[in-house]
Amino acid sequence: MDLATIQEMERSVAARVLVVLWLIYAGARVLQAFPTRVPTLLIVILHVVPAAAFALVHGWRRYGMRLTLLFAGLCLAVASAFESLSLRTGFPFGHYDFTGVMGPKVLQLPVLLALAYVGVGYVSWIVAESLVGSDGPGLPRLLVTPVVASCAMTAWDLAMDPVWANIDRAWVWRDGGVWFGVPLSNYFGWMLTTWVFYQAFALIQARRDRGDGAPGWARLAILMYATVALGNVFVALPSAVPAGYPRIIVDTAGRRWILSNVIGVCLLISVCVMCPLALAAWVRTRNQRTGRKSGEAPLHPDSEPVTA
Repeated sequence: MDLATIQEMERSVAARVLVVLWLIYAGARVLQAFPTRVPTLLIVILHVVPAAAFALVHGWRRYGMRLTLLFAGLCLAVASAFESLSLRTGFPFGHYDFTGVMGPKVLQLPVLLALAYVGVGYVSWIVAESLVGSDGPGLPRLLVTPVVASCAMTAWDLAMDPVWANIDRAWVWRDGGVWFGVPLSNYFGWMLTTWVFYQAFALIQARRDRGDGAPGWARLAILMYATVALGNVFVALPSAVPAGYPRIIVDTAGRRWILSNVIGVCLLISVCVMCPLALAAWVRTRNQRTGRKSGEAPLHPDSEPVTA
């Protein structure tokens, strides 16, 4: 069996695994509409673990395993450090406490929370790379891509934090906040935290002179990001809110929020911010497939991604 055949087999197996992981994650988003019938911890696990596994498999095909593990390590280390710091000092996210909804904790920090940064963090990075592209000067790409990725990642939290804090009760903001019970400092913290590990990865990736990989593989990750966004539609289903749940939510600061508005803002950010980001990235990869510069040979959709 020659090398080309082995590489083709690897591509085929990886593609199938990614599709299965995507389907599991998509199914978990459907289960979110039935919180009284499915254990909440199982829903959380199926939100986090398949997405993280997707990141590892996709990253292996796109960057090679060493760079992918480095990316995951940066996500886990930086996110855990900032989350732990905020739990004790309030910086950078604000003052909050985790409940038992997200399962086991280490030093007050749920293990699954840190792992969640890997899955959504990775697909947000691919969206940003696709949007910024690889046909411009190196320095702007090096500086702009981490910022765009941070925005894509923070948009996810902008949508889901009010729901997970007020309806699912996965964590409690001690002082409430002006964004449907969530303080604005939380989103500053997300921008800072994600920018730190994205910028670190961008610098290391540039030094190792890794390529962008095949656009066809990028689209799998863009599809996962879009599924993260569209999955929030199930939050709006009547079955997603337990019967008898109060229609007026009062945060710890005494502010009153209408339940339908909390759900509505989740849908608004998901559909009007996250989905357009995914769509723009998808179109951008299509342009890359047909040749990025005049006179340049088109990039074949099944061209081999960079591997270790």
